[in-house]
Amino acid sequence: MNAYLGDRVGRWRTGSRSGQRFALGVLLGCVAVCFAISLYDYETMPLTTYFVWLLLGMLVLRFRPLVVLSAAASGAGVVAILVNGPTTPAQVSALVALAVSVALILLQSSRQRSGLPGLVSEAVLVDLRDRLQSQGTVPPLPAGWTAESAMIAAYGIDYAGDFLVAELSDDQRHLEMILVDVCGKGVGAGTQALQFAGALGGLLGALPPTALMSAANDFLLRTGDDETFATAVHVTVDLTTGAYGIVSAGHPPALRYDAAAGGWQVDHARGTALGIAHRPELVTTAGVLAPGEGLLFYTDGVIESRDADIDVGLDWLRRTADREVDPALGGGFGGLPARLLRQVTRGDDDRAVLVVSRSA
Repeated sequence: MNAYLGDRVGRWRTGSRSGQRFALGVLLGCVAVCFAISLYDYETMPLTTYFVWLLLGMLVLRFRPLVVLSAAASGAGVVAILVNGPTTPAQVSALVALAVSVALILLQSSRQRSGLPGLVSEAVLVDLRDRLQSQGTVPPLPAGWTAESAMIAAYGIDYAGDFLVAELSDDQRHLEMILVDVCGKGVGAGTQALQFAGALGGLLGALPPTALMSAANDFLLRTGDDETFATAVHVTVDLTTGAYGIVSAGHPPALRYDAAAGGWQVDHARGTALGIAHRPELVTTAGVLAPGEGLLFYTDGVIESRDADIDVGLDWLRRTADREVDPALGGGFGGLPARLLRQVTRGDDDRAVLVVSRSA
């Protein structure tokens, strides 16, 4: 029985016709049971009971099966009222409410552009979100190295335009990551980010950094949407020597922690955002991370605000990051991205922070 039900549920999750027929059959059976009880004792199973099956049908059925269920439930409810004698004003009100509810349920279902019922559509979106987030999970690094990230989507939703794609070479020597901020915020940017993240996931590790950024720029231009552009920063780190390279395309400047100076220094790689020009300006910088040093990357939602210049936000981030890693204050690189985001003033933009560090 478990195998049978598991197979039917699996078919329903795919949106197949057989799965829809099974779900419709179960709901029609429930309507039939309610109808039989209503004929015997209407007070036990009144017309309002049929609303339950209509709501369940809206969640699990596609449009055409839902029309069949709506017709069956409405017809059963009306017949049950007529069989049980003269109608009362309360029953007339219930019939009107049923008619309006059926119309709204069918209207909502007909406007599902995916062609899938609500629960299945939600499952697809959640799966896409999880795939996006899994690409941003940094693999375990060799001893002496740590990479952490933290992100907060605008408006408290789970779909953001900021995302991270990371890859560690097979020999565990080279770490490659790209932090992207797609134009927009919340769900509007999240759908574009899902598509763009999939493209970058296939390019990362297959092309040199500059060529990868150029290919990403071409991908955005091919979308044909004049409003689709993104800032990005690509970083490669040699986990043996500490040598790193940064390629920036319109992204806010990275910060490098200088252990000798005891503070964060601004890396001035900026460049042109992707998706605007056919040949974007890509600025490259390089250096070496000594033990006890690190790199900090972030999106503009961390430092920008409507009432302050971006330089003010950058100065704030440097001071805050200095305080958070100060050993005298019990700080360090561990958990730094999350600690920084907790101190960012709530705004209406997505926010992300990435830190790569080498232990002392």
